[in-house]
Amino acid sequence: MESPQVDTARSLGKPGWLAALLDRAASEHRAQGPLIAAPPAPPGRRSARAYLRRVLRESGLLYGTPAMRSAADFAGRPPEERLFLAVISTFARVALDVAALTGAPPGPRREQLLALLAALCGRWEDAEDIQRELIHVDPLPRRLWARVEAALEQRALSLSGDPAFGLLLHNGAVYADANAFGRVAVDYFARGSLDARKVQRWLELCNRQKAVLAEVLTALACAERTPSFTSRRAILRQIEDLRLPTRLENEVRQSARNAFERRRSDLPEVLRRVQSAQMKRFILEQTLLGSLVDGRRSAPELAFIQELAERLGVTRATLAALQLEVAEFYRKNRDVVDVFTVSAGAGAMGEELLETIQDVVEKNLRRVMNELRETGELSLLLAKAARGHSLTKDERRRMREQLIDVAKTIPALAIFAAPGGLFLLIALSKVLPFNLLPSSFQDEEPDPDPPPG
Repeated sequence: MESPQVDTARSLGKPGWLAALLDRAASEHRAQGPLIAAPPAPPGRRSARAYLRRVLRESGLLYGTPAMRSAADFAGRPPEERLFLAVISTFARVALDVAALTGAPPGPRREQLLALLAALCGRWEDAEDIQRELIHVDPLPRRLWARVEAALEQRALSLSGDPAFGLLLHNGAVYADANAFGRVAVDYFARGSLDARKVQRWLELCNRQKAVLAEVLTALACAERTPSFTSRRAILRQIEDLRLPTRLENEVRQSARNAFERRRSDLPEVLRRVQSAQMKRFILEQTLLGSLVDGRRSAPELAFIQELAERLGVTRATLAALQLEVAEFYRKNRDVVDVFTVSAGAGAMGEELLETIQDVVEKNLRRVMNELRETGELSLLLAKAARGHSLTKDERRRMREQLIDVAKTIPALAIFAAPGGLFLLIALSKVLPFNLLPSSFQDEEPDPDPPPG
């Protein structure tokens, strides 16, 4: 099936922009391959699901800001439009990777992506029409493209919100949508058709994630002070823009009003609905991002995050590791499209974390050094990693096991045994006034610079 010639520079609101974007995504997929390395497993649902879990994080969709070349493709557009187009483009690339990983037979990929986007927008009748028309009509009627374009344009408005006065809901909304879209894509390409029941189930989970996040972020916004009238209006408008089912939207709006008036704390009630480890991580990571929206984090906000982690059953070590991941993502991707001001705040968060752990290390230095000396292999592995050498999978496993042993004797340093702990330890070694590693494993002093001339 040949694609119609479409102006690839068309902006939102101009007919044909979605076809152009999907054509570009398909072309990039053919030329560049998958967004990240595919798992070495045989094609199938399991392989596609494993890939989806990784790509949502590594692509930046978890943070609402795709860290891919697709963001630069729209450099001439307004910031909100640029970000939205990069998100949809990355959705398309992920779905194309999923098609390959499930072993789906060749097909009209662009039109299949259109069906998936229609399902994501809740346009189920349009999605079914697209599937039927694919069998009998070539090309698809323009009316089907126009309907999905219009539905996506409406969603674009809800993604940006008003972070200057409201909540940083964009990141969580993008991630919830990406997770639902990816799950539907896995099932679609594995089955060869859309299953209405499964689509509805994933969309319901997506809406619940957004609702809980909105309630938690509203509570965060009220942690320091009662929001102004302008901020209240912005928050309520953002809740409306999430386009949740009526009953769910009413619950979230009432929770927000209660938080504004401080009549009661809704946080415990909200968290009782959070059971899965994935959902807990989602809420905590997005709250960390929300705390960075104004470029600073106050003491009440920090206390709120700590209380949230405790209510979710997340350890201080895991919380610190999550903060490290968030700060590191924005440190590495400052050139990525970002409508908000979280980049500066993420740098501050990284510094806060390093200062806290540095203080703990200095107070426990003697015990740390003794433990490292007694665990000879751990010292060797840390030295190898600190010098920039790659560790094998088995070396990483042994190092993690030995870090856990160290953490058992020095509970304050349990963060080093958490995921990402190695990278934090290496980062600390570069800012502390002493070397964490035993002297026999320290790098040799570099030769002094030669005299000029």
